[in-house]
Amino acid sequence: MILTEAALAGLIAEALARHGMSARNAVLVAAVVAAAERDGAASHGVLRMPGYIATLKSGWVDGTAEPVVEQPAPAIVMVDARNGFAQVAHAAAREAGLAAVREAGMAAICIRDSHHFAALWPDVEPFAEQGLVALTVVNTRSRIVVWGGKRKVLGTNPMAFACPRADAPPFVWDQASSLRAQGEVLLARTEGHRVPEGVGLDAAGNPTTDPAAILDGGALLPFGGHKGAGIAFMIEVLAAALTGGRFGFLDESAKFPGAQTSNAGQFLLLIDPARSAGDAFAGRVSALVAALREAGSERLPGEARQRRREQALRDGIVVPDAAYQRLLAMTQEATG
Repeated sequence: MILTEAALAGLIAEALARHGMSARNAVLVAAVVAAAERDGAASHGVLRMPGYIATLKSGWVDGTAEPVVEQPAPAIVMVDARNGFAQVAHAAAREAGLAAVREAGMAAICIRDSHHFAALWPDVEPFAEQGLVALTVVNTRSRIVVWGGKRKVLGTNPMAFACPRADAPPFVWDQASSLRAQGEVLLARTEGHRVPEGVGLDAAGNPTTDPAAILDGGALLPFGGHKGAGIAFMIEVLAAALTGGRFGFLDESAKFPGAQTSNAGQFLLLIDPARSAGDAFAGRVSALVAALREAGSERLPGEARQRRREQALRDGIVVPDAAYQRLLAMTQEATG
């Protein structure tokens, strides 16, 4: 099927609302899922819908949660997501965060008791489109083994960065602390192919390229060995210890059969470059990008996603028939 972004988001929102999410919250979450599909990030698009539905059914997440926003300091916005989805918390904190960064030049949004199950770049790109530098990190349930440990403690703990540049869309990248994101391993299992060596271990602690063995009782490994482990640790501190969110090793989703999301925390840093570099900042970023191209860099982070986005906006989003039929079924199936 070929759908417009609005049509796809509408179907996703309908499915989420049918399974217990409030209409407003469903629209916010659906927009991010549809954006991932639009940009070719299949690992975080419609593929994730069964996980959203299963988690809503399990009672692990509150699809009707209304976040509480507080501002304990001029440049700090605290958000209690109240066991709801992070996209809803973002929407609640957005205006306060923008006002704080415009006033102080720098601001932090600290979210706790939230569930993040989507691509991370949509959290930062809108701020870069307004001329800001944005960096965000999220901790997740324990999924990786680090520093020779015997069990999983830290999560895949993703991070995303965005900044404006002159005469071009913002520069955006998004990556996990593991060598492969959980969603990529899930996609490999769904499509029936193996993952590269070094991605993960099986339940016995042996290296494996079988995505099912990694997902079913196994573990992921950090990128770059001890260097990726250090990044994952830093994110656990920023997203959980600093925000008051749940540490990944304290995850209780196993008590809710079917739950797939992580109840954790998120830290988002906003910087107004006009306060330091003035109006020259976007041009300086473009000069840096030009230097990278002159050095032979043919593909920079986010560029392939931007090309896929332009094509999808022009020609529509191609949704495989099987995925489309599953999505339709979610909008129609009984919820009792």
